[in-house]
Amino acid sequence: MAAAVTTSIAMLVANSGVDGFVSPSPTCGSSMIHHTAPSAFSRSAVGSLKMSADDEIAKLRAAAQKAREEAAALAKEMGKDLETETTAVAVKTPEKNLSKADAISLSSSVDFDEGDAAAQSQALDGLVESGDFSLWKAAATGAAGTSSQAPLRPYPVSLNFLEQRSGGKLTGESLGVSGEMDVTLDDFKDATIAVTLGSTILAIAALAVLPENIGATVCYLIALVPVGFIAIGSTAPSIIAGAIASFQGTADDQTQRENRICRHEAGHFLCGYLCGLPVKAYSIGDTGFPCVEFHPSAEGEASGREFTSEEIAALSVVAMSGSVAEVLSFGQAKGGENDLLELNGLMRRSKEFIGAQKEQDLTRWGALAAYNIIQANMDKYEVLVEAFKEKKSVAECVAAIEAR
Repeated sequence: MAAAVTTSIAMLVANSGVDGFVSPSPTCGSSMIHHTAPSAFSRSAVGSLKMSADDEIAKLRAAAQKAREEAAALAKEMGKDLETETTAVAVKTPEKNLSKADAISLSSSVDFDEGDAAAQSQALDGLVESGDFSLWKAAATGAAGTSSQAPLRPYPVSLNFLEQRSGGKLTGESLGVSGEMDVTLDDFKDATIAVTLGSTILAIAALAVLPENIGATVCYLIALVPVGFIAIGSTAPSIIAGAIASFQGTADDQTQRENRICRHEAGHFLCGYLCGLPVKAYSIGDTGFPCVEFHPSAEGEASGREFTSEEIAALSVVAMSGSVAEVLSFGQAKGGENDLLELNGLMRRSKEFIGAQKEQDLTRWGALAAYNIIQANMDKYEVLVEAFKEKKSVAECVAAIEAR
């Protein structure tokens, strides 16, 4: 009976090729089943399971890649950049204790006078790598003392959000971007009417009182006054606004004005340095105090090319930093009009199109980012303000920031 069963099974396997069984070995007798069936079945099952698992992994990877692409597209629409999150964190040399004298000695080795952006950046990068300096590019490569690990990553900011995050200090009115100023358009109109009427009365009086030839000459000269007033108002309205403010009694006194100028420029200098922008020009301006101008990037002059989104972000922070510094000290900015105009021109040279809404978002975000950076480095900022009041050089201002 056993022999018959064995023969039947062997014939069945040979004829039908049932999975899980193999034909008896030629060296074995016909009365014996070859016990390789369980092993072959196991290999087949494992192989099938492995193929199934590989397929599932491939599907999961494809889904993950699709999710990353969708997230990147959504982040780009929101003005964020997720790619920077995957960059490797560089190992930094431990910071050294640096006296003011040592800081001045090191910063003096950097040539700031020629305005060579590449040379400045390379020299300052070397001082950071050696552990001597720590704040150069601190906002571009790290937190710069703020609560954000990427303080130069822009995102949409509304006026309400700006006011909330700054404790009510930064508003459209305080920054001078709401259209409400100490000197209004009506003030300009009234001043123009007053100058015109005053000049007319004086011209008539000159003709009536003075000798004929002299009166006519004086009349013509007085007639030029309204023309000159309108010409100055068209090309340099801040001059007329300053005169009106002085007449109204809303202008700063000399001491406050000088303090405002130094704090404004110190805000620019601190944020520009922490954003990693090389100094292009530094000189004593018409105000009698230093005025700083930065290159748009480490590459230097940007004539003939468009700006990247990263460059626009850094420039937005630096442009708004002067007004923010004024607000922190006086509650109201008065010297940011030119900064806003310059920022508007820079945004028009962006590689990525910046519409009206995004321009407003970037401007408000720049103000908030500047606020966070200055607040986080207030001790350095105050030292820098004193350096500007004393009309220190660029190397001395850098030393004031880096000394610790």
